[in-house]
Amino acid sequence: MYVMMYFFSAASVMLTILGNLLVVISVSHFRQLHTPSNLIVLSLAAADFLVGIFLMPFMIIQIIEGCWYFGNTFCYFHALFSFLLTSVSISNLVFIAIDRYVAVCDPLLYSTKITIPMVQISITASWLLSILCTWAIMYFKGCYFTFDIASVCLGECVRLYNDILGLVDLCIAFILPCTVMVSLYTKIFMVARRHLKIINLVKQPTLKIEESRKKIPKKSERKAAKTLGIVIFVFLFCWVPFYLCSVINTYTDLAVSNVIINFFAWLMYFNSGMNPIIYALFYPWFQKSIKLIVTLKICSRESSMVNLFSINR
Repeated sequence: MYVMMYFFSAASVMLTILGNLLVVISVSHFRQLHTPSNLIVLSLAAADFLVGIFLMPFMIIQIIEGCWYFGNTFCYFHALFSFLLTSVSISNLVFIAIDRYVAVCDPLLYSTKITIPMVQISITASWLLSILCTWAIMYFKGCYFTFDIASVCLGECVRLYNDILGLVDLCIAFILPCTVMVSLYTKIFMVARRHLKIINLVKQPTLKIEESRKKIPKKSERKAAKTLGIVIFVFLFCWVPFYLCSVINTYTDLAVSNVIINFFAWLMYFNSGMNPIIYALFYPWFQKSIKLIVTLKICSRESSMVNLFSINR
């Protein structure tokens, strides 16, 4: 049983690290990928890569062994990195939703609204604000720790929120971004569906307009709904359980066990392993860039100028 748990856990860590590393290398190396949208994906991948390095392995060991072997000081810094990197990750997910909203709902003004300098400023602000919020939570003791050194193992690393800053963190770090993302993706789907209907009506003969309105949605419409549904479902599936447990522990008389909280924290981190699959892997340009990276063709001088897009894209 332990062997299977460690194997699955190691696979999830490798997926998070390698997947995001490939995204970082691809977007950084190939000049054709230096677009506003991809810069946001690059920032997201960088944060998620650090999650795979600094957060997931230690959390997995604590979940499986039931003990924290890394000392009180590292427990503090582990929580510090957790606040910082998850804040950056979720803010970048919001930026991606905004970018796609403008691209679909206001395509004619996209190039003027979403520019590289503007995206660079937004990404920098995201990291700086996340650092500031993390410092504020720690400085004002919005999160405190219980180190159980009397247990059968070396200790436990459990962090709890106080009532006020815990509520602030819940609203700013989860409820507000979640609401924005769900609202934007819902709007994107509605607008895309309306555009598709208009295109279909233009293509249909005049006598078949009424008939076309009654037809089952086209394959492209179903694919768009499926993609947006996956984005929202994965995000909610990975993030809601942890914050729900935090609310229960902070504002009710019930107590969720540390094992369950740690597992849901790992599930939240695992979202970092799913992000490169959702936002990059299914794109042909990313698949082509992976081949160039794995075959070491990016070592050539002119590899950064390679055309990653097909003519008919």
